[in-house]
Amino acid sequence: MTSSAFETAKPDSVTYLDRLATSDLGRSYKRRMLDVLDLHPGHTVLDLGCGPGTDLEALAQAVTPAGTVIGIDHDQDMVDAARTRATGQAVVDVRHADIHDLSMADGTADRARTDRVLQHVADPPAALDEIRRVLRPGGRLVMGEPDWETLAVDHPDSNLTRAYTRHVAERVVRNAGIGRQLARLATESGFTVPEVIPVTPVFRDLRVADKILGLERTTRRAVEAGYFSDQEAEAWLSRLSQGPFFAAVTFYIVVAEA
Repeated sequence: MTSSAFETAKPDSVTYLDRLATSDLGRSYKRRMLDVLDLHPGHTVLDLGCGPGTDLEALAQAVTPAGTVIGIDHDQDMVDAARTRATGQAVVDVRHADIHDLSMADGTADRARTDRVLQHVADPPAALDEIRRVLRPGGRLVMGEPDWETLAVDHPDSNLTRAYTRHVAERVVRNAGIGRQLARLATESGFTVPEVIPVTPVFRDLRVADKILGLERTTRRAVEAGYFSDQEAEAWLSRLSQGPFFAAVTFYIVVAEA
């Protein structure tokens, strides 16, 4: 069930996040998120789910030495990596905390961002309530999330495609439809939502897509979960590796104001 076209060894989390951030896709959507975050010198901005600190430098440059960047992550290894990367940046403070309980005073921040975080959290509405609490009146939250139920992979056998995408939506990602839900959930938490920006990356290079989607590894998990037989998985991967390849998924950037 393997081919040299696919990456079979799962990269560690830091490597994966860095890889995405430096890809054409990552640079493009992150720049768009930064633009609509509308940071100004002196702002306090929260990077919620900051991971290894990929975006902290860009945020620090935007708020200037007059501002403050607070990176928060629940994973201590990510916090350690982010603190190392932030060495020498006096405006950056990296903290170990849970997005559902930020342990900050009300109205602490001018801006906040989440980048592919809410798809993984246990309780997105509770997280949004907490983010709104710590934002000042008029503060802005910018969220970027994929809607994995929009994942489209071209294959001659549509039944295999449906099995693969169902597995991703039902078993791989905790909140697979979060992208389409964000505007509603933010409104229910008391935000106003002035803008929703859909971004639909299209992958036509199998190797580029595989570095983001982990196609062979995800297929192996689908077999273990009963979505594919071994024979179906072989047919699925074999055809993908022969090409031509096409896949797409919709990513939503949602602007919410407190």
